Amino acid sequence: MTAYVALLRAVNVGSAQLPMADLKALCEAAGFEAVRTYIASGNALFRSDLSEAEVKSRLEAALAGYFKADMPVMVRTAGEMAQICAANPFPEAKGSAVAAIFLDAPPPPDALGEVRNQADDERLQIVGREIWVAYGAAGMGRTKLKIPAAAGGTARNANTVAKLAELAAAL
Repeated sequence: MTAYVALLRAVNVGSAQLPMADLKALCEAAGFEAVRTYIASGNALFRSDLSEAEVKSRLEAALAGYFKADMPVMVRTAGEMAQICAANPFPEAKGSAVAAIFLDAPPPPDALGEVRNQADDERLQIVGREIWVAYGAAGMGRTKLKIPAAAGGTARNANTVAKLAELAAAL
């Protein structure tokens, strides 16, 4: 059985409110085992015999029923989360000031060339299917940075990525 991490996009932002108890129940109803959630930003961890694509499809269908709208989900195995955490290209930066933007597929090679409003102290790097961002003095909440290739993804700060990798390894 494979341990997975599911990262929901835009949960508990605006009208997409989802209590984590409901997320856990949706995952259990979808047939996932050893389900747990981590913080109220749409992170679920569980085990399943299904492939990554099947897990994604099943969870997105359950969420569509709950929200009556599409809710994108990025899925990674426990092993992938450990690799993502280890591949943080900005380990010297404060974990809360660094984010991994999770995407379904690797961004195009020219994705960083399309970035707009990048501050002089903001750094970006593509690693696999993730775009890593080290935010500058403005911080994550006040940045003007626009990353068109990240539009369909979901971000987690490096502290959350590390904790999810740790929790997934323990499944």
